[in-house]
Amino acid sequence: QCAARIPEAAAVLDLLEKCPEHQQKGGFPVVVFEGLDATGKTTITQSVKDTLNGVLLRSPPACISQWRTIFDDEPAPIKRAFYAAGNYILASETAKASTQAPVIIDRYWHSTAAYTIATEINGEVQDLPPVHDEVYQWPEDLLKPDLVLLLTVDPEERVQRLQRRGLEKTKEEAELEANCLFRQRVEESYRRMVNPACHEVDASPSKEEVLKTVLQLIKKHCAL
Repeated sequence: QCAARIPEAAAVLDLLEKCPEHQQKGGFPVVVFEGLDATGKTTITQSVKDTLNGVLLRSPPACISQWRTIFDDEPAPIKRAFYAAGNYILASETAKASTQAPVIIDRYWHSTAAYTIATEINGEVQDLPPVHDEVYQWPEDLLKPDLVLLLTVDPEERVQRLQRRGLEKTKEEAELEANCLFRQRVEESYRRMVNPACHEVDASPSKEEVLKTVLQLIKKHCAL
C-alpha cells in the first residue's frame, strides 16, 4: 500500500528482502554510538574509526539515506517503518564489515526505539512504559553490537553547539529544542534500553578527553 504512494518505499523493501535473515557478526567488535544531535557523535565516531582502522557505518545506511527527508514528512508509522527497515539493512552491512575490521556505527536500533517511545507517549518521564517493559528489549532477530555508548551533554551546551553549527534543524531536533519533556523522554528511554544497555559517556569535555574515555571503554568491553 505504501509503495503505491511512495515509490521509494518499494526500493527500501527490495533492499530489505535481499538481506539474509539472522545476521551473524564477524570476528571484529561492533560499537554503536547513540545520543541526541550535537552530542559529538560525528566527530567521535570518525576519530574512533581512524584510531582502530575500522569501518564507519550510519543509520539510516547510505543506500537509503537519500530518501530520509521523504519519509520524515510521512505519518509516524511509515516514518518509523523506514528507520526500522534501515536497521535491518544496516545489520546486513555490519555482518559483512565485521569480518574484516572493527565496525563503528553512528546510531542504530536504540535511536529508533527511543524516539518512537518518546513520540508515542505524551507527558513526563513517569508516563513512559515501566522500566522492564519489553519495548526496551533488543529485537531477537537483529544483529547485536558488542557495546553501545550513549553520548550526553548538558542541554544548554547542546543547544549552543547546534547554534554554532548553524545547520537546518530536523523536525525532531526542533521538537527537542521546543519541548523539554520530549527530550527528557528520549534520554530516559535510551537509559532504559537493555540487552545491550547503553553505557553513558559525558561528551562535554574536550574531543581528546572524550576519545580517551571512549577508547578505554572499548578496550574494556571488546576483544581487540
